[in-house]
Amino acid sequence: MTLIIGTDEAGRGPLAGPVYAAAVALPSDFPFEILNDSKKMTEKARLKAESIIKEKALAWAVASVGPDEIDKINILNAALKAMTISCEEVAKKLKEKGYTDFEVLADGNRMPPVSLPCKTVVKGDSKIHEIMAASILAKTGRDRYMLEAAQKWPEYGFEKHKGYPVASHYKAIEKYGPCPIHRLTFKGVSQR
Repeated sequence: MTLIIGTDEAGRGPLAGPVYAAAVALPSDFPFEILNDSKKMTEKARLKAESIIKEKALAWAVASVGPDEIDKINILNAALKAMTISCEEVAKKLKEKGYTDFEVLADGNRMPPVSLPCKTVVKGDSKIHEIMAASILAKTGRDRYMLEAAQKWPEYGFEKHKGYPVASHYKAIEKYGPCPIHRLTFKGVSQR
């Protein structure tokens, strides 16, 4: 039986912080009803699901690519790179457990350059359980990073908008300039 490794990313749109991706392989007895597209879940539901996924998944991994590299290779390539890193890590963990037959299902329409069989699934984060689980791990991991960033750079309000382009974020960039985790190639960061 072919095992599915689902992968998804979080944080392509923000002006600050890394892009995160996760990959997850789930057992057949997983409590699938706790899963959904992470964007449709409350923060409390995501955090609860995150701990269950980490406890019960056959294997999981989270990877991130930082703002400097995003500025060098562009956000799409950075997201695909983070997906690839997390998928290869999950494949390695599965091989160590004796699994040999797996396929990656990636959310969206662009294939990460993985060394494994791979298909893309448009809107996969609302159709495929493994992609839903990956979307939850990517989002909770990134949100946690941005909450820590809010402690270091409180003037930007990262705890509220997680780095996304909102009016208060643009105002803070205008007033204070970009901080070390801003993506300088993004419209509205260095052009202000």
